[in-house]
Amino acid sequence: MIGSALSTMLLDKGYDVTIVTRKIPHNRFNDAVSPMAGQEKGNSEKIEGKGSLKYALWNIDQQTIDEKAIQTADHIIHLAGANVGERRWTAKRKKEILESRTRTSALLVKALKGIPNNIQSVVTASAIGWYGEDMADKIPFHENAPAAKGFLGETCKAWEESINPVEQIGKRLIKLRTGIVLSNQGGALQEFKKPLRFGLATILGNGQQIISWIHITDLCRIYCYVLEREELHGVYNAVSPQPESNKKLILELGKKTRGKFFVPVYVPTAALRLALGEMSIEVLKSTTVSNQKIRQAGFRYIYPTLQSAIDELTNH
Repeated sequence: MIGSALSTMLLDKGYDVTIVTRKIPHNRFNDAVSPMAGQEKGNSEKIEGKGSLKYALWNIDQQTIDEKAIQTADHIIHLAGANVGERRWTAKRKKEILESRTRTSALLVKALKGIPNNIQSVVTASAIGWYGEDMADKIPFHENAPAAKGFLGETCKAWEESINPVEQIGKRLIKLRTGIVLSNQGGALQEFKKPLRFGLATILGNGQQIISWIHITDLCRIYCYVLEREELHGVYNAVSPQPESNKKLILELGKKTRGKFFVPVYVPTAALRLALGEMSIEVLKSTTVSNQKIRQAGFRYIYPTLQSAIDELTNH
């Protein structure tokens, strides 16, 4: 979801984009990314006023990557990672979630050490799963907070540590701890919308848990912003200026999509624990995250409030 939207933005800005993938598509590329047709291996197509799009192969199990992709790039954006919320967290799934992040990082580190290149910077995704539960005073979490105990905190810590070696070989490294991304192309917003089709606004638990969210456009703009400013490095929280409660998000979405014709329904904590298992801890967790650091670096949001984000996402 993020890669598709970010590719569109980079192409529109005139960047040449290489998508590193396990399998090069031979059908038409996702229209959410570009109107270009899919290319055969090694080919690319350039649209007037925009950058070119092409594909390169990597194999995580064999720890191999197309050397030309590394040799010809100026920057790497590392978004690889299995979807955390896609399936129940069995021991096997947890291993997949962790290794899909750390083993891809290891491959990039290996490539940057072993392949001659001119890479200037590496921007890697991370997540606000790094942070734990809000304290009673709800002081927002800043980037210097320690990683939380528990699966997501430990995963984010291992994820970030796995890419750290690129700094030791002289590459600028930026880590973006991303909040809940609001998009019409997938993710949490689409899950929240499903019950509303039947007039039900499902509020999770008591609904008071704080969600640190971000509009997909602002998230992609942050990626471009840190990419283009050589003075920026280290960790930045990629969240909106105004975190909101689960209840407010669901009710705002209900008003915009159903008007007055919906019924708020509270999903009991016990039911969520039964249905989701360990993942329910994260669904019910309140995490207030600060974006002060990225704002102090000069970034300005297009969708700073929940209302502005929901308005834009429901006006299509």
